[in-house]
Amino acid sequence: MQRAYLSRGFPMSHVTYRIVEHDGGWAYTVDGVFSETFRSRAAALAAAKRVAAEQRTPGRTEVIQYETADGKWHTETAAGSDRPETDVEDAR
Repeated sequence: MQRAYLSRGFPMSHVTYRIVEHDGGWAYTVDGVFSETFRSRAAALAAAKRVAAEQRTPGRTEVIQYETADGKWHTETAAGSDRPETDVEDAR
């Protein structure tokens, strides 16, 4: 697999959305976090493809704040052009 690199020589992040059975229906998951439940696999797949495409779309550079699991707050600048590579896996 080829990996894209930012101009500074660092690899870009990669996000994979996986279609899975979940809570009596279907969902997509990333790193153990589930989306809402969809009635069909096709609906979950369509939603995952839409979200993956949106995540690749450049946006505005903004300051973001978030809390980590240890209760510490962090402030970062998120570059609008620093978008991850994405793909969707549907293990049929």
